Amino acid sequence: MDNLNESIKSVGIPRVAKACGVSSRAVYKWLNNGFLPKTEFFGKTKYAQVIENISDGKYKASDLLEISQKKLLST
Repeated sequence: MDNLNESIKSVGIPRVAKACGVSSRAVYKWLNNGFLPKTEFFGKTKYAQVIENISDGKYKASDLLEISQKKLLST
């Protein structure tokens, strides 16, 4: 897994949005940016963990955070 698209689209954008308590538009923004919100890195949100939970562990929170961090630091 090299980006968030695979994991989020596999689970389903509406399902991720609902589980995270955000709009589908917000999830599309994550995909467009290539990283989860910066709040993930300050402990204010746990979207990566939510995605891991709703994917039944197929996509690990640690992997999602690593992908996000790499993309965030490269911009």
